[in-house]
Amino acid sequence: MSLPTLTVDASKFLALGLTNEHGVHYQLSPETLVNQALLKGQGVLNDTGALCINTGEFTGRSPQDKFIVKDEITADTVHWNNFNIPIDEKYFHQLKKKVLDYLGQQDEVWVRDAYACADENYRLNIRVINENPWSNLFAYNMFLRPNEEELENFTPEWHIIQAPGFKADPAVDGTRQHNFAVVSFTHKTILIGGTGYTGEMKKGIFTILNYILPQQKNVLSMHCSANMGKEGDVAVFFGLSGTGKTTLSADPNRKLIGDDEHGWTNNSVFNFEGGCYAKTIDLSEDKEPEIFHAIKPGALVENVGFVNGTNQIDFSFKGITENTRVSYPLHFISNAMEPSIGGLPKNIFFLTCDAYGVLPPISKLSPGQAMYQFISGYTAKVAGTEAGVTEPKSTFSACFGAPFLPLHPGKYAEMLGAKMKENQVNVWMINTGWSGGSYGIGSRMKLSYTRAMITAALNGSLDNVSFEQHPVFGMMIPTSCPAVPPEILNPKSTWADAAAYDATAKNLAQQFIKNFEKYAAGVSAEILAAAPIV
Repeated sequence: MSLPTLTVDASKFLALGLTNEHGVHYQLSPETLVNQALLKGQGVLNDTGALCINTGEFTGRSPQDKFIVKDEITADTVHWNNFNIPIDEKYFHQLKKKVLDYLGQQDEVWVRDAYACADENYRLNIRVINENPWSNLFAYNMFLRPNEEELENFTPEWHIIQAPGFKADPAVDGTRQHNFAVVSFTHKTILIGGTGYTGEMKKGIFTILNYILPQQKNVLSMHCSANMGKEGDVAVFFGLSGTGKTTLSADPNRKLIGDDEHGWTNNSVFNFEGGCYAKTIDLSEDKEPEIFHAIKPGALVENVGFVNGTNQIDFSFKGITENTRVSYPLHFISNAMEPSIGGLPKNIFFLTCDAYGVLPPISKLSPGQAMYQFISGYTAKVAGTEAGVTEPKSTFSACFGAPFLPLHPGKYAEMLGAKMKENQVNVWMINTGWSGGSYGIGSRMKLSYTRAMITAALNGSLDNVSFEQHPVFGMMIPTSCPAVPPEILNPKSTWADAAAYDATAKNLAQQFIKNFEKYAAGVSAEILAAAPIV
């Protein structure tokens, strides 16, 4: 069966070396992209009509294979470390030529014009070039979608060039292995090869915005979700993958601004994206109805299994990865804001998945504690999010998103601290991890309790309750909370062995202190005083 093609003005793509106009599919509809993927045998439809695909060798990001070109722009501004890895500009040019030559040899490529940043003052135009149709569907779902009038005069500022089938030669291309994601700020291009994991495109744009907005626009970029209440009060949820950002921000009583990436200006919070990229492992209609019902025609589901003999997704299946995901446009969520821009935050939540079962399920932080916890970025790395991670593991990720932060963490922390104080924002820490013992002994905090605690913080129910101070970490723990059993609020009381809790808390505190050593020289006395007491 022949595939539908779209005749386009080939001159649009001459700069990329894509000259075969008949092989270029430009700005196709989701329906057409899905049909093309099905005709090519690259996916199947589930029983609700979503396209289900397998991303291949890579089912998560590969942080050790993400590079930033070190040149005049980045040499003295990027915080070089084990995830901001420098690569020489000559390798960028070499790889770009190879990738474009590779794409030029394919019968078809898929091109999409889109943009990031819902606030027009910070809009970033992006042209995405993909090797296959389902990757282009991901770009449609996740980036903001220009209308026909905007497309007529569309000029891309940045390019994403993605070729999963192209493999680098590490011996000559300057990479670690055959897969790579290379960012050039000078040439405003993200090259992705050797991996079909779609999240590399999304996180590539997030990385560049985390450089451009704070460095050039005085806008705080944040790895967070955000929603807004009926009174216009905005809540921001920080946290790494698997801590509950997407789930907890999808509140039927509040408008969703976005689930993962935002900017904070002097008068607003705005979404970078046009869609959501939600984890689906153990997804249920009861616990996460908005995400569950977003799995419908147009959604792209990655690396899931099926109930035997059916096309019904088995959300408990972990045979490919625990990092199973679905992408869908923001408007698939019934209460999504359009455009996705809200006012200034009233409450901030730091979400952590504490594998040790030490931290309280909810606690209130002073400004100094908030900055300490933000810079620390403690959580448990949830299985499957990155290659090689198979079970929860304690980790510290500065600003709850270190792998995507090209600047020094202190820059983002300084901006957040100033905004928190200026706007008198309440800051809460929420532990969505373990209670009653460490991972393997205790149990995961019930989602219904976590939701009740967040609701209480948002509606002011905790304003007049009594608090007690955690003896090691110093945060203030409410002694009561509506719809939550009081005995689970103080973590120590949930452990059968109090001495074991004290020893575990001390161990975790020492990890915090050791981790913070690398930031201590550049922070205020107020932040240093918020360190745990051992």
